Amino acid sequence: MSATPTFAVPEGFTVDPAKLAAARSRLEAAGIKFCFATYVDIHGVPKAKATPLDAFEKMALGSELFTVGAMEGMGLIGPQEDECAAVPDLDTLIPCPWDSRLAYFFGDLYYHGAPYPHDARVLLKRQIDRAAAMGFKMNLGMEPEFYVLYVDPATGERRLLQRDRYMGTCPAYDVNLTLGALDFLEPMADHLRTLGWGLYSCDQEGGHSQFEFDCGYSDVLTQCDRFVFLRLMAKQVAEKIGTTATFVPKPFANDFRSGNHFNMSLASLATGENLFAPEPAGNALAAKYGSPLSKLAYHFAAGILRHAPAILAVTAPTYNSYQGLLAQGDMPDMSWAPVMMSWGQNNRSAMLRFPPNRYCIENRTPDIACNPYLAAAVQLAAGLDGIEQEMDPGPPINANCYALTRAQLREAGVQLLPRTLLHALEAFETDPLIERTFGPEFRDIYFRQKLREWDEGFYAINEAHLRKRLTFI
Repeated sequence: MSATPTFAVPEGFTVDPAKLAAARSRLEAAGIKFCFATYVDIHGVPKAKATPLDAFEKMALGSELFTVGAMEGMGLIGPQEDECAAVPDLDTLIPCPWDSRLAYFFGDLYYHGAPYPHDARVLLKRQIDRAAAMGFKMNLGMEPEFYVLYVDPATGERRLLQRDRYMGTCPAYDVNLTLGALDFLEPMADHLRTLGWGLYSCDQEGGHSQFEFDCGYSDVLTQCDRFVFLRLMAKQVAEKIGTTATFVPKPFANDFRSGNHFNMSLASLATGENLFAPEPAGNALAAKYGSPLSKLAYHFAAGILRHAPAILAVTAPTYNSYQGLLAQGDMPDMSWAPVMMSWGQNNRSAMLRFPPNRYCIENRTPDIACNPYLAAAVQLAAGLDGIEQEMDPGPPINANCYALTRAQLREAGVQLLPRTLLHALEAFETDPLIERTFGPEFRDIYFRQKLREWDEGFYAINEAHLRKRLTFI
């Protein structure tokens, strides 16, 4: 479409001329040919049009329009609905390190002169504003894990990236396997250093041909932007060496899930001080439960635990996600996945972990398939509720949750996390937190989308499973 309708962005919408000129200069100096003003769909997958550099100024003013109803879970369904305009945040300019012709911008959708309420990034910004009104800024670090595989296009057969296969129970941190994956790890590490994200390690994870990249933490919006870009970059780098990066949370029944743990803290908006760090004089909850984190951190954690079943529908958003949230399954050893709605001081079988080496709260339920903006928004909303209501998370579970009996769990007052996407969605549909965070319309959109995914997964007949069951009939 050649012109931007006046209803797409606010009337008289402008961009700082100095900022626009500076961005243009950067693009020209880098030899950029195409720009992308991106947003994400309900799955957290980036969407955009390729805009030639000649049209950059128009793009910055929201010239690129999108019929979002043609995509899953975005609303505005129907050929009669108006378009949304993608407006890039010029401060987020990233020359794509794998292709010097391309530049990437994170942005927001606008509809009828206002930010589009069903845009995931807009949803997160609303919670960021709520936190700011309370004097807080959320910081976030993520631990993305994913598999890189050779996939036979004819048969769909999957082979590991490395030539060797670890013969023990768990290949985590194996140096030989790490060296065997340098064709992928080296360009990824180079790109992350170029981006300046503070890469401090990459490693062979617990799954065969599974990898993790750990970078520095940042403010929550920046970290979510980076996660979206990381998944895109991993796809591009993997394809250059003839492989595929997969973000299926549990691609193999007998191997580890791909998690994306959220390490969350609140900082003072005024000073930047980490407000989850211990108070000099301690606090009653720290004295009661043994972890030195601040009272604010305990309240934040309690809010997440209070709404855990509904949150899980967002942090573990696929049918397949729940095939990874179990103690063992078909694996030869324990899964290290969270299974309990509880917290522990250094307990990886619980939903929340208070790490001993940093002042934050680690939620271990998010997986690599999550939409980071939605996952961060709902956790921030729950944590702020916990602070406002001064919630108590209850005593920690520091024992191996996998080994606890049902009777022991009942005695401790601890419940299992929802065992399926359907159970999580039932909590999602009725929890008032979700309506306050997503709004009633987007809550219903998300619920219908994910319920359809559940139906498709549950009612499909798995031939391998059917063959296995037939032997008993």
